[in-house]
Amino acid sequence: MSEVKGSFLGINRHRLGIDGHGVVTLVAFMGCPLHCEYCLNDLCHDMSETRRQLTPQELVDEVMVDNLYFLATDGGITFGGGEPLLNSRFIEVFCKICDPHWAITLETSLNVPLDHLQRVYPYVKNYFIDIKDMNRYIYEKYTRLSQDNLLKNLEWLMAQPDAAEKVTVRLPHIPEYNTQADVDHSRKVLEAMGVKKFDEFNYVIRNKKDN
Repeated sequence: MSEVKGSFLGINRHRLGIDGHGVVTLVAFMGCPLHCEYCLNDLCHDMSETRRQLTPQELVDEVMVDNLYFLATDGGITFGGGEPLLNSRFIEVFCKICDPHWAITLETSLNVPLDHLQRVYPYVKNYFIDIKDMNRYIYEKYTRLSQDNLLKNLEWLMAQPDAAEKVTVRLPHIPEYNTQADVDHSRKVLEAMGVKKFDEFNYVIRNKKDN
């Protein structure tokens, strides 16, 4: 069987206070199951375009340049995208061969089959989960995808030890899709599931897509 490879949208070094604790390198994968209207990285859907492809060892070799920064600041690697959990096998192999002191963070929608989450769970220190909205109608209208996998994965994740310390849920106010009352409702539902840390913010839409 050939060695697993990942296809990457970009690798961004020296991110501080944005994608995790300490100095972080953001590794953004191609591919995402969602089709959000205001997608931040819409290029991740264009799988026909040639992108960088690396093996886990090649990625370790590339990011090793910042090893001293990671160790000095309790930083490490944040996998984003796109949807990083679509590449759970790559992440698993990477985590087995990288420095065990690196903090591994995931920026994820959780909208993948549960086995992807379970495969990487032993290696991930922090999760930034992009919920969009807990109202099924709002979520599915905005993302064009069912909420079922998200809910199943979130329930499983919050049942794990120390989940409340590992999980930060991002709750956006999305123009024309939800209101502050919707955001407040989502927060109450999530608090009942055990979520304690939230990142609540407003989407700023400068160039709305033509319908």
